[in-house]
Amino acid sequence: MNETELQELTESISITYFHKKFIHKAIFNTRLRTTGGRYLLKSHNIEINPKYLAQGLEEIIGIIKHELCHYHLHIEGRGYKHRDSEFRELLSKVGAPRFCTPLQTTVRKKKTLVYQCRACMFIYKRHRRMDPSKYVCGKCGGKIKLVS
Repeated sequence: MNETELQELTESISITYFHKKFIHKAIFNTRLRTTGGRYLLKSHNIEINPKYLAQGLEEIIGIIKHELCHYHLHIEGRGYKHRDSEFRELLSKVGAPRFCTPLQTTVRKKKTLVYQCRACMFIYKRHRRMDPSKYVCGKCGGKIKLVS
């Protein structure tokens, strides 16, 4: 899907579900990370996260409906924020989701470094690297070495 198809889809959803025209731009924004889309208050444009295309057209349609709720309520001067009752009523009326499903991001596992005292063999587990020559054991005062 390219941006002209996104614009046409947004305009057709606006006419079908809201019975109002969408006269601004709907574009993809690759910089969005934690959200499916956003409505810009100053320019009245809608930005969509292109990563949600992989989850299917239904997910994109839900995101567009949600952002159009913000759009039409803001244009009319009504409560367009998530906490406003008018916004929640319009969401349920058009069948738009309140939140989009989270993306499956790659979760990086933190590397655990293991240090050990040479005298008493006490083990220290750390996530951040440290210089063992600058520190001593807190239990006995012995020297510390990196195990793994």
